[in-house]
Amino acid sequence: MDFDLSEDQLLLKDQARKFLEDQCTPAEVRRVFEGDESYHPDLWRSISEMGWLGAALPEEYGGVGMGYVELCVIAEELGRSLAPVPFSSTVYLAAEAILLAGSEDQKQKYLPQFAMGEIIGTLALAEGPGTVTAASIQTSFADGTLSGHKLPVPDGDVADIAVVAARDQNAPGDGTSLYIVHLNGTGIDRKVIETLDPGRSHARIDLNKAAAEPLGRPGEGPEILDQLFDRAAVLFSFEQLGGAQRALEMARDYAMERFAFGRPVGSFQAIKHKLADMYVATELARSNCFYGAWALSSESPELPVAAATARLGAIKANHLCSKENIQTHGGMGFTWEFDCHLYYRRAKLLALALGGEPEWQDRLIDRLRRQRPASQEAAQ
Repeated sequence: MDFDLSEDQLLLKDQARKFLEDQCTPAEVRRVFEGDESYHPDLWRSISEMGWLGAALPEEYGGVGMGYVELCVIAEELGRSLAPVPFSSTVYLAAEAILLAGSEDQKQKYLPQFAMGEIIGTLALAEGPGTVTAASIQTSFADGTLSGHKLPVPDGDVADIAVVAARDQNAPGDGTSLYIVHLNGTGIDRKVIETLDPGRSHARIDLNKAAAEPLGRPGEGPEILDQLFDRAAVLFSFEQLGGAQRALEMARDYAMERFAFGRPVGSFQAIKHKLADMYVATELARSNCFYGAWALSSESPELPVAAATARLGAIKANHLCSKENIQTHGGMGFTWEFDCHLYYRRAKLLALALGGEPEWQDRLIDRLRRQRPASQEAAQ
């Protein structure tokens, strides 16, 4: 069994890296960090023209139909370059939600627009700090409209549509259901909120009887979100893997070029150990990410475990590498002029997307427990 990328996938990876190295330089990333724009519109336009937005979407819905492994390859390169574009919220969350649960009419209406970059999407789930639960969702659905608020919403200030989780008192179960909302319509107020990473904007969205159309069956929200999170976790993990790999390379290069006491700092044991730990964490995360990519692309029943494993490995590797990259650069690594902090900021932000590390630890434990034979459970 071959666990490596195919020739075509390696070619895609090489092309994506070269494109982003040319179009998404550190100066362009800083332009968004230091400016008033929420994302880089020219880069977003170029990405849409290259077909990346529809990489995993079926051709009948305007996509390229390459597959999820190819989308993972693109995600890794976007993470490596810190691309300041609403790619994850549009592709991993909004488009995947509609692909999973949308009616045929909804798929035909929205997915081609996503693939062409004509609209930006997002997922509006949380309503404040803390873990998202059925009890924490207070936004309500009645008479075809939504009322409530969502905070924080990734790319909520620039998105055109949002998949919103809300409570429907007439729905079965706890009533949690999903809805599609056009954010440029009436009854909607948006406010940008400040985060650690200005390259990925967030917003508060207030809904006051905003028109909404159901996505999936009433009360089916938790099941859809569970599937959506497994898929998105793999894709976010590849973004984190790309960031970790680049931070490792930055630390290695600096350690070889910076001299102290007449020798490269990389020759000192303390720095060697840092780089070795970063390398081990990155390679372990890479293995877990490829496990997740295989499970996602093959629609394997192992996806829930693979997604949680990939997510946890990528969170740890990205945090470690971005942190130790700053330490390896010494005092200058903490300054605004160096790019080290950009990777640390992105690592901290991505670690909270879809829920933090403790939540994914609980998910992994729960899913592993479900896989255990009943005889083993009884023995304990």
